[in-house]
Amino acid sequence: MLALCLLAVLWGTAAFVPLPYVTYYPGPTVDILAARDGEETVQVDGHEAYYDDGELRMTTVFVSTPQEDVTLPELLRAYFDPDAAVWPRSSIYAPDETDESNDRQSAVAMVSSQDTAVAAALTELGEEVDPIVEVLDVTPGLPAEGRLEVRDVLLEVDGTEVADAQDVVDAVDQARAGEPIRFLVRRGERELSVDVVPEQVGDDLRVGITPGVGFDFPYRVSVDIADNIGGPSAGLMMSLAIYDTLTPGSLTGGFEVAGTGTITPAGQVGPIGGIQQKIAAARDAGADLFLVPADNCDGIGGVDPGDMRLAKATTMSRAVDTLATWVEDPNAPLPSCEDTAS
Repeated sequence: MLALCLLAVLWGTAAFVPLPYVTYYPGPTVDILAARDGEETVQVDGHEAYYDDGELRMTTVFVSTPQEDVTLPELLRAYFDPDAAVWPRSSIYAPDETDESNDRQSAVAMVSSQDTAVAAALTELGEEVDPIVEVLDVTPGLPAEGRLEVRDVLLEVDGTEVADAQDVVDAVDQARAGEPIRFLVRRGERELSVDVVPEQVGDDLRVGITPGVGFDFPYRVSVDIADNIGGPSAGLMMSLAIYDTLTPGSLTGGFEVAGTGTITPAGQVGPIGGIQQKIAAARDAGADLFLVPADNCDGIGGVDPGDMRLAKATTMSRAVDTLATWVEDPNAPLPSCEDTAS
C-alpha cells in the first residue's frame, strides 16, 4: 500500500512537471487568393489585377511557445497523434527566448517574407526590382516608437547614405547617448527627416528598430495576412498568389492548391519546419495538390496525404510550370520527392 501511494504521488507529480519539449500540431490554412473583411488579400495599385477562381493556401502549424509549460500528458498525446510531433526545446528555441521575443522575430520574418515574395513574383514576370534598406520592426518602449514606422525606407543616417542594414547599426553604435541621430526616410511618397535620441540598453546604444532588406517595386503590391501568423514559410505561396493576381486566368485552374516554403528574390524555394503537420492541415482542408520544398522531401515519410497529390518545388518558376502541367492534366507526372534530380 505504501509503494502504491508513493507511485501515485510520483505519477501525479510527473503529470504537472514542465518538460523541455515542444509540440507541433496542424494549424489552419489560409487562402491567399480569398477576400478578408471585404478586401482582397493581395492588393495591387498601379497594375491590372485579375481575381479568378481557385485557391492558393498557405499552411500553418500550432507550436507550443517558448514559455509554455509542456507536461507529460501533453507530450504523450502528441507522441501518439500521427499528425503531431514532439521536438526537444533546445532544437527549436534559444535558451533565453521568450514568448515576446519569438513573436517579434516571427513578425519581422513575415514582413521580410512578404517583400521577398513580391520581389520573386515580379522577377518571374520580368520586372526590375531594386533592393533597399527599410525598417522591418519598431520595438515598443524604445526611442524610435512613434517616430519611425515599419516599412520606412532608410535613405541616410546622420548624413551618411545607407547602402545596407549594417550602415544603420554602425551609425547607432558610433552615436552618443542623449544626442539625437537624424534619419532621412522615405515614407510612402514623402521624404522625412526624423531625429531619434538613442538609449543605453545594457552595454549597447539602441534606437529600437530592426533594419533589413526591402525592395523598390515598379508598382505597389501588398499581402494582407492576419497579424497572428508569422514567420517566413509562406513565401512560396504568397509569391504564387501575387503572380496569379498579376496575370490573366487562374493559375490553379479553379482547384485548391496548398503548399509551403521560403522564397528568395530570385525565386529559390527553401525548407521550413513542421512539414508533416502542414501536409496534414492541407489534407484536412480539402486541398487537391500540395507543393513540398525539395529540402523537406526527407521529412515527409509516414505522413498520410489522403487523396491529395504531393509535388516537389525547387523554384517559383518550376512551381508555376508544375501547376500549368497539373491543371492541364491532373494525372500527369509531376516533380516528385522520389526524383533524384532537382
